[in-house]
Formats: sequence, structure tokens, C-alpha cells
Amino acid sequence: MTLESDVSDLWQRYDDDDVDAETATADDYDTLDAFLEGLEAGEIRAAEKRAGEWEANEWVKRGILLNFGLRATEARSYGGVDYHDVLPLRETGDLGERGTRNTPDGTTIRRGAYLGSDCIMMSPSFVNVGAYVGDGTLVDSCDTVGSCAQIGANVKLGANTLIGGVLEPVEDAPVIVEDGVSLGAGCRVTSGFVVGENTVVGENTLLSPRIPVYDLVAEEVIYGHLPPERRAFTRMVESSIGDHDLFAGGAYKPAVVAMDIEADTRDATKREEALRE
Repeated sequence: MTLESDVSDLWQRYDDDDVDAETATADDYDTLDAFLEGLEAGEIRAAEKRAGEWEANEWVKRGILLNFGLRATEARSYGGVDYHDVLPLRETGDLGERGTRNTPDGTTIRRGAYLGSDCIMMSPSFVNVGAYVGDGTLVDSCDTVGSCAQIGANVKLGANTLIGGVLEPVEDAPVIVEDGVSLGAGCRVTSGFVVGENTVVGENTLLSPRIPVYDLVAEEVIYGHLPPERRAFTRMVESSIGDHDLFAGGAYKPAVVAMDIEADTRDATKREEALRE
């Protein structure tokens, strides 16, 4: 038996109403704990790239949902603050061994989250269950990395950036930010959007599958992803209801413009090695 088969069997019992938080056995909780440990070690991931496309691992998302469905809310304490939750926060003793640091007073890492080597997590910030944060990545102040989000290596998440989470439906791929991406302060990435590697995104840009991306390099309009090696920023474009009587002067909607990335833009966002020595 593998962990995947154990989780799948437990999910089937849960889905058939054969087990709940009151009837779950010690073996069931051993499976759930082993699953969370696998997430924290980076051995299992909520999504993986296969044949060039990102795909959700449904069994992993089901394992996360089981940890909510089969556990009771408990009174807990962290940093002198009392709270009530299903999952405790992640133990962080292994982070220092890998050169990863999280500053005090507000860096919160939930159980089942992975942080790689040489990461920096500034306070206040939050990494949720199932999220994967790659080596050398900076999670800046007031950032949120949502459930199951997959963040690559050497990524910069600017201050006050939101990476959305997704647990349902289980088939949906989570937000993906590939290696080498730099997101400016105040960016929002939601609903399974994929940001291609080495792309630089301007501050306060909203990336969502519902907002068109005008790729001036390939000369096409795309949805749901930014290609690699782009410089992207928000612009307002004319809406299809622009001539409506209620909108004096026309109506506009947000869009994302993607261009070739210039050398000076890449230099301005390069990783500072001194921060990780």
C-alpha cells in the first residue's frame, strides 16, 4: 500500500459516510499525519508539471480536505495568542537547517505547507496548507500564499501580494508561479492562473483567468496564463458596453499587457545573494 492508495481509500470511506471525526481510527489519523509530513517535506505536491502542462493531483487535494473533514476544531495557542482551528501551525525547526528564515511577530505557516532552502519569509505573512514555496523565494510583508499554490524557485513576491488558494473542486489546478518570477507589490494572482518563468509583473496587477492578457510578443489575446520571459502590467481597455447611456465618456475594463522583458528590467529585479548568505 502507498500513501496515495491509503488516502484514496480513506476518501472513499469518507465520501460514502462510513467514517467521520467521531469514528476515525488511530490508523486513519496516522495516514493523515503521514500525508501532512509528506507535504511539508516537499515529497508530494498539489500540482505537478507534466508534458509541459500543470495538472492538479486530485488525491493530494482530497488528502487536505480529509484533514478538515476528519479533525475537530480545537483550542490552540501560538505566540501568546489563543485561537481555534482544525490544524495546528507547522513546526519550523527544520527551516534553519536549510538556511530558510522567518522573521518574528507574524510569520504564520500552517501544517502541510512546504518551504524550500534559502527562503525568506517576512512578517506579517501567511503560507496555507498544501502550498509549495521553492528554494530561494522571498515572501514579503503582508503576503498570503493560498492553499495548494505552487511557487517556484527564486521567486519574489512583493509586499502585500495575494496568491489565491483553491481546494474545490478537486480537479481545478491551483495558482502556479514558476521559477524566477518577480511580482510587484500589491499583485493578485487567483483562480488557477499560471505565471510563466522569469516573468516580471508590475505592481498592483490582477492576474485572473477572467481578465485578458494582450501578449504583444506573440500578438494574441490569451486567458489564464502569462507566457515566460515577459514584462506585464495592467492597462484599461474599452469595454463592450462602452457606448451604454449610463457610462458618460465610455466604459473600460482591466486587461494585462505582456511585452518582451528588457535587460534593465531584469537587472532591477535580480536576486540579492547577500540576503541569503
